[in-house]
Amino acid sequence: MTDILTVTLNPALDLSASTDRVTPNQKLRCGPLSVDPGGGGINVARVVRELQGTVRAFVALAGPTGMRLEEALVARGIPLVRMDAPADTRESFAVTDRTTGDQYRFVMPGPEWTDGEVAEALRAISTAVPQGGIVVLSGSQPPGVPVTFPTDVCRALHGRGAQVIVDTSGEALRYLAAGTNPAPAVLRMDSVEAEELAGCPLASRRDSARFAAELVARGAAERVIVARGADGSVMAGPDGLVQVSAAPVPVVSAVGAGDSFVGAYAYGIAAGLTAPEALALGAAAASATVTSPGTSLCRRALVHELLAQCGASPIGA
Repeated sequence: MTDILTVTLNPALDLSASTDRVTPNQKLRCGPLSVDPGGGGINVARVVRELQGTVRAFVALAGPTGMRLEEALVARGIPLVRMDAPADTRESFAVTDRTTGDQYRFVMPGPEWTDGEVAEALRAISTAVPQGGIVVLSGSQPPGVPVTFPTDVCRALHGRGAQVIVDTSGEALRYLAAGTNPAPAVLRMDSVEAEELAGCPLASRRDSARFAAELVARGAAERVIVARGADGSVMAGPDGLVQVSAAPVPVVSAVGAGDSFVGAYAYGIAAGLTAPEALALGAAAASATVTSPGTSLCRRALVHELLAQCGASPIGA
């Protein structure tokens, strides 16, 4: 099993609850509060751990919230590579309207980083990654971290034989999509992000896969994955154009589904699966996660139960 290091510069303590109905200008009496460690890389680490993989979480933490988040990770058996964040760790809050089933998610920006703090993080990450390891950058970048950060990580790991998997958004995603050198091994995005980059609708799996192939040709990554929600995911790369299906399950909460996909994909690659096989495992993990409430993630038994419904197959040119 290859070592996996997840990177979360902007973690959050995820709070989730439910209320009868979300209405403005009123006190909303909520049910029991669920508290989970959150942030893209942390969620990825939770999934790898659930699948019984080898994972460590590089996390920037500070303040009382950071202490609570660290305790939650230790309680889940996830080893930490810790650095001090510039200011207190943020919280995020999700409320589910029990009448409609709609979920309202409130996400804080996180502390501002300086150039020196970013350089310190790059040094610490490169020191923590063993030869041939897998590094996962998942989630939003905090204020002050440059859009070049994923490429900077790839450059810092040059010569180490490490694979970098990136699932980011906004300007950082646009920067990578234009083509970078060095580029990550894998770049993942959802269908909304892909359509924004493409500047047009991607109505079918083939459309998404062809756009993913265009990004590969630009030098965005060796492999590009586009998630299409209930319609599954597609991937372009050395394996050609590949598709997987999402399992037909009832959706309770979509929180963490993308991170679960990335965590299971990384676990699959670390365990020696082919990229298409890892893609199918990612689809099964995302499907399992959406059946869980709030910020809960997938369970190993359900992932393996759903895997047969998410098999990978080629997409015709």
